Amino acid sequence: MKEQFKKFLNEEQDPKAIEKIASKLSDLLMKNEEIGYIAVQKKPAITVLPDSIVMTNKRIIICQPKNLGLSMNFIDYTWDEIEGTFVKENILGSEFSFTTRTNMEVSIDYIPKIQARKIFTYAKEQLDLLKNGAVFNASTFDEDPMVVVQEEEIIEEMETEEVTSFAEIMTITPPPFNLKSEEFNAPADLQKENGLHNLSQDALFEKLQNYKKLLDNGLILQGEYDAFKKEILSYM
Repeated sequence: MKEQFKKFLNEEQDPKAIEKIASKLSDLLMKNEEIGYIAVQKKPAITVLPDSIVMTNKRIIICQPKNLGLSMNFIDYTWDEIEGTFVKENILGSEFSFTTRTNMEVSIDYIPKIQARKIFTYAKEQLDLLKNGAVFNASTFDEDPMVVVQEEEIIEEMETEEVTSFAEIMTITPPPFNLKSEEFNAPADLQKENGLHNLSQDALFEKLQNYKKLLDNGLILQGEYDAFKKEILSYM
């Protein structure tokens, strides 16, 4: 008997039944399939050809000897086909049963109580793993991935003109210039000869300076200033 099957002889399993199963299961196991537990039927009378239940991480395998032990039937049910598992303890052993999603019920009686509890616990663990795995996968694929859209900063390019002269960008602020109200009436005063004739040399010079300021600030034309200047100089 292979070493991997000897660990199933701790709960009153029939060694001969385990040996027969071991010789056949080696060729039936799929890739990455591992046996979790083997329960062997034990009837009150002498059980020559007991049925067995093999629990793996992928399925439940029912082993039923036929033709006086010369042949054996194997019926398997994958874990995703199984709806639920049940154990009913009687006076002589226990009955282990399970239902499928197609409403089929499979049961084997006269399983030793400790073995029935072991296969029931193992089946619950496998169904929980299958259920939690399905829930995890569903939650993983149902979640919509968050798409972070980054707004691109739009930089508008503006044409720039090369400045060749600093005078183009310098703001020229004209100097403050205050004139008295009578200074703007100077052209009218020039028409009065007696007014200019009666002014002193200093007054005439000051009036000429005022006209020069008017010319510099663009308030009178050059021709007007020349006429005023000629008129004033004639009295100096």
